[in-house]
Amino acid sequence: QVQLVESGGGSVQAGGSLRLSCAASGDTYSDYCMGWFRQAPGKERERVARIYTDSGTRYYADNMKGRVTISQDNGKRTVYLQMNSLKPEDTAMYYCAASKARYGCGGYTTAAQFPYWGQGTQVIVSS
Repeated sequence: QVQLVESGGGSVQAGGSLRLSCAASGDTYSDYCMGWFRQAPGKERERVARIYTDSGTRYYADNMKGRVTISQDNGKRTVYLQMNSLKPEDTAMYYCAASKARYGCGGYTTAAQFPYWGQGTQVIVSS
């Protein structure tokens, strides 16, 4: 089992940047699909990006490509989400999630496939 703690959220103006962090603990940082999701008020939780711990292979939601970069520091057991050119519509609670995934991250596209979640970190983008 893995525990996740997010940090790095905050309030920024449109066009600004933020870097979110997700520290994992409790299990070996291996064979996990690590994902970032977000949920705005009144909307469903949507995927943002994910990365496989062992290979570093990355996947991005189409609407986030070019503005976000997911990365990890295996030694620190930490996943990052760098977000640039932020827009007011990026305002949401951002969640880190994890799923044991022996063969990679490719098919992990829905929130339901991730059993482990952090508490979330709020991002507010003002115009």
